[in-house]
Amino acid sequence: MKVVILAGGFGTRLGELTDIIPKPMIQIGGIPIIEHIMTRYARFGYKEFIVALGYKAEVIKEYFLKYANTRSDFTVDLQSGEIHLHSIPRHDWKITLVSTGLDTMTGGRVKRLKEYIGDSTFMLTYGDGLSNIDISQLVKFHKEHKKRVTVSAVRPVARFGELNIDGINVVGFKEKPQTTAGWVNGGFFVIEPEFINTIISDDTVLESYPLELAAKEGQLMAYLHEGFWQCMDTIRDKNYLEKIWGDGNAPWA
Repeated sequence: MKVVILAGGFGTRLGELTDIIPKPMIQIGGIPIIEHIMTRYARFGYKEFIVALGYKAEVIKEYFLKYANTRSDFTVDLQSGEIHLHSIPRHDWKITLVSTGLDTMTGGRVKRLKEYIGDSTFMLTYGDGLSNIDISQLVKFHKEHKKRVTVSAVRPVARFGELNIDGINVVGFKEKPQTTAGWVNGGFFVIEPEFINTIISDDTVLESYPLELAAKEGQLMAYLHEGFWQCMDTIRDKNYLEKIWGDGNAPWA
């Protein structure tokens, strides 16, 4: 099953970090967040990726084009130009990198990938969200309910400490807990190929008409993930992910 990663947004809320590189290339522990996401899928045996590019597409293309050389010791013969790699990167992944337009919306990017996706069930996620989600259980859930789309529903970590108040007395306090109020779209979709036909054009937002239609027709199911999930929308998010990685407590790893 192929994995589609949406990696074309501008990432404006990350300020200067995305002036030079696109958001999926921002590093956590010296590794681009997009590679962390791929590693999660690969752990469950899903190693064929299609990356929908937009803003600064050339940065992501160059990274993977030069991946073997930059991750290996090598000898280069400057006269002949011959390069001999002494070690090969451990990843046995296949990555298709597709420029899907600078201003194309999320749905439009998926539609532009139709020829690469083919006629089989595929997975889809965003290039800025990390989770310890069990991909095997997610796929199993999707196959069992036989609907058009599965979305992973998550409860993000709260930005602030949670107070349990009785009158004016604080009877409980939790520092940045997993929120208990409602579920949000955490990405990590599993999708049947006919869903792409509901995407109208480049201007179609995936999270608007196509998913709203699927829900209206009873074709959208939620896989409830109670574990770790964190997107990287802001500098605060980036620093949080960097800290838990540095502490050796990164749940997605």
